[in-house]
Amino acid sequence: MLIGLPKEIKDNEYRVGLTPGSVQALTRRGHRVLVQSGAGEGSSLFDEEYQAAGAQIVPHAEDAWAADLVIKVKEPIASEYQYLRQDLLLFTYLHLASDKPLTEALLASGTTGIAYETVQTPDGSLPLLIPMSEVAGRMATQAGATHLQKSHGGRGVLLGGVPGVAPANVVILGGGIVGTNAARVAVGLGAQVTVLDISHARLKYLDDIYRGQLQTRISDEATIEELIQTADLVIGGILIPGGRAPWLITRNMLTTMRKGSVIVDVAVDQGGCVETTRPTTHSNPTFEVNGVVHYCVANMPGAVPRTSTFALNNQTAGYALRLANEGLDAVRNDPALQHGLNTYRGTLTYAAVAAAFNLKHTDPAQALNDL
Repeated sequence: MLIGLPKEIKDNEYRVGLTPGSVQALTRRGHRVLVQSGAGEGSSLFDEEYQAAGAQIVPHAEDAWAADLVIKVKEPIASEYQYLRQDLLLFTYLHLASDKPLTEALLASGTTGIAYETVQTPDGSLPLLIPMSEVAGRMATQAGATHLQKSHGGRGVLLGGVPGVAPANVVILGGGIVGTNAARVAVGLGAQVTVLDISHARLKYLDDIYRGQLQTRISDEATIEELIQTADLVIGGILIPGGRAPWLITRNMLTTMRKGSVIVDVAVDQGGCVETTRPTTHSNPTFEVNGVVHYCVANMPGAVPRTSTFALNNQTAGYALRLANEGLDAVRNDPALQHGLNTYRGTLTYAAVAAAFNLKHTDPAQALNDL
């Protein structure tokens, strides 16, 4: 199969869809890989390394996009819609539930879109989302600590405090992969941490492993309203797989928060769990509403691209090889990849995306067999 690796062009996005090691695994099995020149430079992976792995370096994005299977990191942006076509298999993060223009472009072009974030194994885990959630969770605490500094618009609070001065109060919405990793860093820095989740089992797990180093609360509206009033940093780490995140903090609730407190909304890719969230970039990461600093960068792991690229490839490489070897039969035969199928030949195949935009959808197995 002909596989394309274009350079990411989203603002301050330096990750790359394949490492040289992943390329070598593909080329040794007879596949041809086209790498756009400079695609890996942001992750300190250079053209010479890809050539040594068997790739062909091509000068332009359109050359890489002309492949049968295109592997990326981030969803196509508007300037890349021109490359979408019916005979294209696209394997990348898509986050369609918060991006109606991209959803419409994929459907209009007939592109087969497999989203990393909705590939789901029988036990319910999301193996291609987990590594970036781990990175984003740990980064969320770091970003929050930075923006609590007065020079960044925050209250001027040191996350861990010092002897005789209280540490910052950190509230984490969601005890999943993002929340657990955010808590790990926050606890390590000495903050006072409270994690909210709707799952008692998850809270019990966190309580057991942290042995009193953090507090756990069942998540409901009243508890959220109570805790954010004294929070210095709020981290939103909830997930509805493939669907739009619900608003757990409304605009009105912001008026009860401390001036200079910080919200880091990691759920921004799925629309955000705060009503006032809107996507920002690494070049302009924050904005303020009612005196509350919002950090809503939609590609947080792109700031640590080398770590993120290798972490992502650890999980995606096997699926990429299966797609290259078997094409759509890999999707037909693997329930995990079927969950990842979001669009197929003009048909929407993911229920949560359809619900977000009040559109019809077809079960992926049915779509693959009918079309």
